[in-house]
Amino acid sequence: MSASGHLNIAQLIATPGSNWGGMEKHTADLSEELARCGHKVHVLAHPDYQHRFPHTVDFHPIPVQWGRRNLLLKLRLGQMLRKLSPDVLHAQGNKAAALLSGMGRPENITVGTIHGTKSSHKDFYKLDGVIAVSKGIHQALSHPNTTLIHNGIKPQSHEAKTTHPIPKAQAFALAVGRLEPVKQFDNLISAWTTLRPSLPLYILGDGSEAGTLKAQIQRLGADSFIKLPGHEDNPTAWFQQASVCVISSEREGFPYALVEALLARCPVLSTPVNGAVDLLPTESLADSTDLRGLQSLLAIQLTVLESLEKAQESCFDHALKELTLKAMANRTEAFYYDLLNAKPQG
Repeated sequence: MSASGHLNIAQLIATPGSNWGGMEKHTADLSEELARCGHKVHVLAHPDYQHRFPHTVDFHPIPVQWGRRNLLLKLRLGQMLRKLSPDVLHAQGNKAAALLSGMGRPENITVGTIHGTKSSHKDFYKLDGVIAVSKGIHQALSHPNTTLIHNGIKPQSHEAKTTHPIPKAQAFALAVGRLEPVKQFDNLISAWTTLRPSLPLYILGDGSEAGTLKAQIQRLGADSFIKLPGHEDNPTAWFQQASVCVISSEREGFPYALVEALLARCPVLSTPVNGAVDLLPTESLADSTDLRGLQSLLAIQLTVLESLEKAQESCFDHALKELTLKAMANRTEAFYYDLLNAKPQG
């Protein structure tokens, strides 16, 4: 730790370069904000991620596409950490936690953030502290040093350019996320086609299921009221125009779409996943994560959107106070200091 009290922090992401999702965005935003607060921040990650990080963060490419038991990867990682000599080693996700297990030294602390529900979090129990991003994850942990820190995002101007034109002529519903099976956009498309609400549905994102979902929409004859524009760099502008956000996932750690929607004062309807269960009123949640539960929720709530918005006023206010990048970084920083102060010296 420097004389000024600022920390030397190493963040490790161990996902392959082809995958940029919520965990990777979380790490980029957190690293940038911690650097803005005066800390020295290093990010160790796949070389393809380098352009995602600002110049205020020191990026160190590392071949994390190799397996977590790869001895050469562990050797390279160990050499790099000895050279950087950080006060804090922060693992983002399960693979990173497995790689950092046992690499801590007497003069530093090891921290891990759990971003999703897994059958086992055993690698995190070898670290000094664990951060959970939702209540569901936090309640399942038995580690002696844990804390709950919800994801927060940095404000983005609704006036900034969007990747795709926002529909201006009519109200619309919005879903945002990677087009992957866990998001269950196929269920959302099926429910929307069955109910035929007055609102068209736009699903922003890309992923392995893009072709399958487009084919489903065509097969159901829903091309006129369900659209898949693709990935959007500025979802904030879309959320500020949307009448409602729908989350249809089977499981989540803490969905960024939820945070973005609430900060834009866009009401949310969701399956009962982590994050949504933490923040939304019961009537805004489906009673299950399957198609039946989602369709039942939409059938009721899409007809009373005005009252839904009023019911979520307190959610919007909470998000504005608690779900910001500054709040997330401040809580993370405080957790680092608590762990460092509690660690025996020498």
